[in-house]
Amino acid sequence: MDAQSRGRAEEIDPADQWVLNPRTGNYELRLADSAAQARPKVTAPRRSPSAPSTPTAPSPGVPKPRRGDAPPGGRRGGRSRKGGGAGGGGRRKKALVITGGTLAFLLVGGSLAAYLYYDHLNGNLSVTDIAGAGTGGFKKDQAINILVIGTDKRSGAGNEGYGDKESVGHADTTILFHIAKDRSNATALSIPRDLITNIPDCPTKQPDGTTKAIQGSKGTRFNNSLGQEGRDAGCTMRTVKDLTGIEVDNFMMVDFNAVKNLSTAVGGVPVCLEKAVDDKDSKLKLSQGEHRLQGEEALAFVRTRHAFGNESDLDRIKTQQQFLGSMMREMKSKETLTSPKKFFSLAEAATKSLTVDQGLGSINKLTDLAGELKDIDLKNITFTTLPVLDNPAEKVKATVVVNQALADPLLQMIRGDVSLTEVEKKEQAAKEAADADSKAKQDALLQGNRAPATDGRVNIYNGGGPKGSASTTVNWLQNSKGVPRSSNVGNAPTKVGATQLEFAPNQADQARALADIMGLPATALKMGTTDAAAKTAMKLTLGPDFQQAGAPLAPAAPQQLPEDVQQAQADKAVCAK
Repeated sequence: MDAQSRGRAEEIDPADQWVLNPRTGNYELRLADSAAQARPKVTAPRRSPSAPSTPTAPSPGVPKPRRGDAPPGGRRGGRSRKGGGAGGGGRRKKALVITGGTLAFLLVGGSLAAYLYYDHLNGNLSVTDIAGAGTGGFKKDQAINILVIGTDKRSGAGNEGYGDKESVGHADTTILFHIAKDRSNATALSIPRDLITNIPDCPTKQPDGTTKAIQGSKGTRFNNSLGQEGRDAGCTMRTVKDLTGIEVDNFMMVDFNAVKNLSTAVGGVPVCLEKAVDDKDSKLKLSQGEHRLQGEEALAFVRTRHAFGNESDLDRIKTQQQFLGSMMREMKSKETLTSPKKFFSLAEAATKSLTVDQGLGSINKLTDLAGELKDIDLKNITFTTLPVLDNPAEKVKATVVVNQALADPLLQMIRGDVSLTEVEKKEQAAKEAADADSKAKQDALLQGNRAPATDGRVNIYNGGGPKGSASTTVNWLQNSKGVPRSSNVGNAPTKVGATQLEFAPNQADQARALADIMGLPATALKMGTTDAAAKTAMKLTLGPDFQQAGAPLAPAAPQQLPEDVQQAQADKAVCAK
C-alpha cells in the first residue's frame, strides 16, 4: 500500500484510520467519509489481563491475519518472503534503517493495528541468501554486529536521474553497528567507500539455487565488495570481517528511497547549517540556520560532497552521521512516540526499503532485534569512522588506506566490547573497585604446584580465534609440548571476548601447568566451585586475542580511544559546516 492509494474506498491506509482516543485510551478505527457512510466506527478493544482480546473485523485495505500468524515478536512466523538479490541500496550513508526501521517495528509492536498489518509488512521485505556469510544470526546473550549497507544502484521510482541508471551498484555506504553484550551501549563504525583493501573469495547464491564462487580481488576499493562481478551483501560481510577482525551477524541493505521515505514518515529530520549551501550536483540549496528536511531534500543532504568540509567522502561521512543522529532523536521524540500514524508510516517505509539476510527475514526477527536496541540511551551510541590515511601510492589523492596506529586500538575496543562513551563512569568506577578486590584472588590462581604436562586433560574450542586455531593448538600441544590428552572439539557454542581456561578446584595444578605452556595470564583462568570427576577435561576456549599456538595473546582492549579518532554521540546535535 502506498500514498497513491489514499482516497480510494477500497484501499484505506491503516495509518490514517487507527487513532488514539484520549478520553478512552483506546485506538479507534476511523474510516474515510465515503466509507463511514456505509460502516459504523469500530473501536479496538483493550486487552484484559485475565483474558485475551478478540480483534474486531479489519477495515478494507487492512490485511486480515492468516490462521497461525502472530503479531510482531510472537512465536509464529509468516509466509516465505520474496527473494532477494544484490540489489537495493542507498547513496552516501543511507543507513537510517538501523534505527528508523527497527524502532518502527518496535513502536508498532503493541497495537492491534500492527497485528492486522503484520502480513502486509512481512510481504514488503526482500531476503537474500548470503551463502553462509556471517554467524547465521544475532543472539540475545551475545554482542551483536549488524552491517548496514547502502548502494548507489539507481533502483526505485524517481531515482533514474541520479548518475548511471544502468549501474549494478557498489557498497557506497557501509556502517558496522556493534551492540554491546549488556545492551548498555552501541558503536556505529563507518567504513569509507574509497578504502583500498582486499576482497576475499565469495560463494554467492544464484537465482537458480546454485552457488557461484566469485574470485576475490587484492588492493581494490572497498565499495567493489558489492554489486561488482556479481557480488552480493555476503561478500561485503566477508570483506568487513577480513578488514576488521569482527564477524558480522546480519546485514540490512537499503535503496535510494530509504532516506526519502523514512525522513518523510517521521515528519522531517532537523538539521543545522553553519553556512548557506547551493550544490548543483546534489541539488541541495539551503540557507544558513536550521531546517527540517524530508524526501528529495533529505536525500540531497546525505548525498552532497561539495557542500561541507573539504568536499571529501570523509567529511560527507561526518555530515551523514549527524543526519542519522538527528533521525534517531526524532524517532525517540514525544511527537513520534505518541503518533500511531507515524508508527505505521515508518514501518511501511522501512520494510519497503529493506533487503535483509535470512536471519532477519521476517517481521518477528526484526522486532526481536528492535527489542535488543530499545533500551540503549542515545548518549551511549557513538558514531566513528575507521581511521585512514591518503593512499601514499597515489600522486593525485583519490583513495585511502587504513591508519593502523589509530585503527588498531579502535577495533580492539569494538572486538573487546568496550564502550566508546564515558557516560558509564560511575558504574565503571564501582566495577573497578570490585575488580581490584578480586584481582589478588585471580592472581593467586597462578600460585601453587604444577602437574606434569602429561597429566593435563583439556578440550580445546575455537571461540573467536583465527580459523583452525583449535586444531593447530592441539597439534602443537601434543607434538611440541608433551600434552597428549588434549582434544580439538571445534567451534565453541558461543564466542568469548578473550581466551579463557575453565577448570575445577581439583584441576588447579593442571591449569597452572597449561597456563605456563600457553602463556595465559591470570585473568584467563576461570575456576569453578566444585571438584571435577576423575578423567574430566578442562575447557580451553580460544578468543579473538589468540593469534597462534606459542605466540603471546594479543594485549587487552584499551579502555580509551586515541584523541585523533573521530567520534560523535547520537544525542548531540551538531551543525554541518
